Amino acid sequence: MPAVATRNFSFICGQDDFLVGRMGRKRFEELSGEATDEFSREIVNGFAANVDEVGTAVNRFREAVLTVPMFGGRRVVWLRDVNFLADTVTGKAETTLQRVEDLQQVLQSVDPAETAVLVTAAPMDRRRSFAKWCEKNADFALADGGGDTDALGAVAVAEARSIGVAFAPGALELLLARVGANTRLLVEEVHKLAAHADGPTIEEASVAEVTPNVAQGDFFETADAFFSGNLQWTLAALRRHFFAGGDARPVLAALQNRNRILIQLRALADAGDASAGPRGIEGLSRAAAAHGPRFGEAIAEKSSYNVFTQNPWYLGKLAGAAPLPSLRRLIDNQREFIRAFEEIIRRPDGQSDVLRDMAVRCLTA
Repeated sequence: MPAVATRNFSFICGQDDFLVGRMGRKRFEELSGEATDEFSREIVNGFAANVDEVGTAVNRFREAVLTVPMFGGRRVVWLRDVNFLADTVTGKAETTLQRVEDLQQVLQSVDPAETAVLVTAAPMDRRRSFAKWCEKNADFALADGGGDTDALGAVAVAEARSIGVAFAPGALELLLARVGANTRLLVEEVHKLAAHADGPTIEEASVAEVTPNVAQGDFFETADAFFSGNLQWTLAALRRHFFAGGDARPVLAALQNRNRILIQLRALADAGDASAGPRGIEGLSRAAAAHGPRFGEAIAEKSSYNVFTQNPWYLGKLAGAAPLPSLRRLIDNQREFIRAFEEIIRRPDGQSDVLRDMAVRCLTA
């Protein structure tokens, strides 16, 4: 049985629209269990592309709240997908702020005995006075992945637990590194991995086999093979890539991205600011405090140009898979990548041959 409402309305918000929408749907179903018929339930779309649509959404919501149920009983109204409470041009407009005041008045007037009201909003600027008012006066809930690795990890663990599986060591970290801050895809991948798992545990090898890397468009097998120094594996990976109709440019981009990271790790290791080994990277936090400000605003943006923005577990995997190449070897790699890129411009029909020759030169030098 759903909990008895103690506030005028329920309010669910966060930065991730998928998490907010999913929690909202569950709450709406709970509230709808008290409604006597389908005419007692109404969903109002709160998505607004401009200030005029904000006014339209608030007016429709007001009408829905004030509507008397056809057959008596309690009504349930859901204002969902509200996006005009964010720190956006539409959200900051004076007309929008006035409409938000109107929305607050409607919510204040709700009689929970007659109408159960639910509002879901994403993204949400919680610094606003309306957001603070909702926290104090609503049945308030925060469903927020926000792109934060810890929060996303908690979402994946909770989803796995709900379907009766758990992550083996390293599996969750690899999943997050491959999926990135896409909560919807993360949840879907957990279900796919659970179906693929041989038992109640999702193994790291299963993630490596089943989950595509969409976070950065990296081509894991080719990059892993190349930087392991295994020429035959590299050639086989390239052969599979081009057999499937792949292009050379994303492979080169993947190799360059990883090479940039390794150059920075090698430089930190040579300077004694960090050390790499089977257990991962030690001293990375100290090195970030010392050298991070040199990157300027880029320190907060995930990029292969900035080693401190990378997933620490991912860095540990890169460094622990094999001894770090010398700085000279890594710089030579960059030159070879540039040479290969220039060559495929001249010979677009010979891309597979260009990358094969490049791999042979790099891995036999």
